[in-house]
Amino acid sequence: MWIQREIDLRARARGCHLITSEVLAALPEIEGVSVGVLMLLLAHTSASLTLNENASPEVRADLNTWLDAAVPERSIPWTHTLEGSDDMPAHVKSSLMGPSLTLPLGRGRVILGTWQGIYLCEHRNHGGARRLIATLWGE
Repeated sequence: MWIQREIDLRARARGCHLITSEVLAALPEIEGVSVGVLMLLLAHTSASLTLNENASPEVRADLNTWLDAAVPERSIPWTHTLEGSDDMPAHVKSSLMGPSLTLPLGRGRVILGTWQGIYLCEHRNHGGARRLIATLWGE
């Protein structure tokens, strides 16, 4: 079985946001997969996807704090500034973290570690709605 679906993610504030339940709700077919793969692609260049701690909101806040310190907006003389001072740093953060995830499926669920969840990391101050392409392959 192959399924490909676009998942529209609502606009979020700058930061790292847990979206596991939102992704899974958009893909009820996963429940019928005994073994397979879920590939997720975030179709944007100023946000990213990652897996990390799904229980403590402090992890999401600390990750965002580190990203802002590692890729500052104003202390580097960015040349790509037409879309605002947060745009080029957002592109760099997106490249560092990546736009995609490949996740195993088994026994009707996404196989994640006990404390793992899917994050959308919004790197813009006002990034807007985001589009996620989900490709599910399994039997």
